[in-house]
Amino acid sequence: MKKILIIITGSVACYKTLDLIRLLRKKNYQVNCILTKSASEFISPLLVSSLSATPTYHQLFALDDEVKMGHIRLARENDLIVIAPASADFIAKIAHGNADDLASCVVLASDKKIILAPAMNEKMWLNDITSQNLKKLTEQGIEIIEPENDLLACGEVGIGKMANIEKIFEEIENFLAIENLLSGKKILITAGSTREMIDSVRFIGNNSSGKQGIALAKILKQANAQVTMIAGNIVLPIPLESTNVKRVTSAQQMFDAVKENLHGIDVFIGCAAVADFKIKNPSYDKIKKNILKNLALEFELNPDILEFVGNNPNRPEMVIGFCAESQNLLANAKDKLLKKNCDMIIANDIEQGKIFGSDFTKAIIVEKNFLINSKDLEMSSKPDKSIVSNDLGKVSKQQLALVILNKIKEFFVKINNLQETN
Repeated sequence: MKKILIIITGSVACYKTLDLIRLLRKKNYQVNCILTKSASEFISPLLVSSLSATPTYHQLFALDDEVKMGHIRLARENDLIVIAPASADFIAKIAHGNADDLASCVVLASDKKIILAPAMNEKMWLNDITSQNLKKLTEQGIEIIEPENDLLACGEVGIGKMANIEKIFEEIENFLAIENLLSGKKILITAGSTREMIDSVRFIGNNSSGKQGIALAKILKQANAQVTMIAGNIVLPIPLESTNVKRVTSAQQMFDAVKENLHGIDVFIGCAAVADFKIKNPSYDKIKKNILKNLALEFELNPDILEFVGNNPNRPEMVIGFCAESQNLLANAKDKLLKKNCDMIIANDIEQGKIFGSDFTKAIIVEKNFLINSKDLEMSSKPDKSIVSNDLGKVSKQQLALVILNKIKEFFVKINNLQETN
């Protein structure tokens, strides 16, 4: 039986967590709870225990517990820690490593996955200090389920309402379903956009936000993969340790970073929107418009990162590329799959640029047919017969990330099966 530790901190949203406990108990999870001092002003330990069917912990210096090192035991014995609601004060406390009560001690001592569902006033949520604290926690691998925009307990309307209990429950179920699914696999992801400088202040780029790459990093890390991201101009929080994020600006820098980090990688995912061309002779000074009436730019090709990885002597076992197109989506994806020696291409309809920055996308999965081996594929006069595709239609980028996760798992299962039969 999976064990889930719920930490309830001081917020009027405490009462909603009682419903979360009920849902988890119905699914036969063992639920253990910690109530902070401020949370006990809203709900009682007795009420929580009556729903969880386990003792509710709320004192750091309870003699019976601490003789057995209770805070260490709680940090180790549970499979998952969920902080809901998470107040601004508690977020600040754990972001700075404070441990002056049972709840913060457990968080600091834990080596388990932590999911955090904030609840607070909109101004507190939007405060730069809160944003910095959340960024720290995200970089430490703590998952943040962002609050909703609605009528708040204080009477104001804005963002800060704790996420819907069903959404928190779904995140818990998803994590437990994929936990350790890719344990030990090393995955390299490129994400975001590249910028090609015209002069010292101007550049040519695109509107890629990096949301798809972030969704992939999050779910692959939940599956216990070792994930490294080459991030191009991403401003959103990346749910990886800072040492596993390599930030770059241009396509050449991204190419160089991929080369440096490719050794020993099991899966490469080329999710970044990389510029095909760069300015041949960018100016190191700002170009003044009163000097030139017309500006002529000369371009040259950037290195093709996906082609380099797909045909590399040290090619990862699985290579996945993305293909953003405005027309002939399937045909272009199949062509890219073969030319760049990929195992799978995710073809996205750019919808006149609407997918950039959106939480949704239209995707077709195009992949090699495992019933035909690679030599047959190379010799086939009709390569389309060696390719299978699946039109997912419109899906969220989180849903697409889950599909890709399962495809990676299926790939390695098939590889292992082939090796065992040979």
